[in-house]
Amino acid sequence: MEGASFGAGRAGATLDPVSFARRPQTLLRIASWVFSIAVFGPIVNEGYVNADSGPELRCVFNGNAGACRFGVALGLGAFFACAAFLLLDVRFQQISSVRDRRRAVLLDLGFSGLWSFLWFVGFCFLTNQWQRTAPGPGTTQAADAARAAIAFSFFSILSWAALTVKALQRFRLGTDMSLFATEQLGAGAGQTYPGYPVGSGVEGTETYQSPPFTETLDTSPKGYQVPAY
Repeated sequence: MEGASFGAGRAGATLDPVSFARRPQTLLRIASWVFSIAVFGPIVNEGYVNADSGPELRCVFNGNAGACRFGVALGLGAFFACAAFLLLDVRFQQISSVRDRRRAVLLDLGFSGLWSFLWFVGFCFLTNQWQRTAPGPGTTQAADAARAAIAFSFFSILSWAALTVKALQRFRLGTDMSLFATEQLGAGAGQTYPGYPVGSGVEGTETYQSPPFTETLDTSPKGYQVPAY
């Protein structure tokens, strides 16, 4: 049953690749994965330019090496996280423990919310440093890479925020315990229980006997005469 436990059916159910690929959560993870490449890729390839005063390389974002490192770290973290959570989504159907499913959804919710916030910080940081960058030959050459990193940082905010919302919806779904109750009722419906076997020590109502020590006492036992005075 779809939605039986945290947005997935019973454990062991067959996973349909077509329906899995069309799920909004899967599409969002793939989009976030592509956006992460579009952020750290340009910074690694073209984010460092020659300084005007010498042959050393400097970060295109106002010469701030921290901005380049922060963008690369965010992109690489999102890249590996998307791959890991995508694999978890594939294996989620095989998790039989409700507690383990709950932990997986909480991990997805917490990480997606954290990375949404970090992408927002990164977008603001890169945008601020780019606005302060002085024009020059190296800056002009790497301008497209810098703008691409900033643009896909903004897109990453939206995709990871959507992933956070989807994880929150899955967590609110929880576990449908009526599924398990229905299975138990279905298994017990029409089931007959054998009676007590003969000689088991349990007697039916038709063979009921009076309990001990309740026999009617004879008030005038035989052989006893009341003395006369």
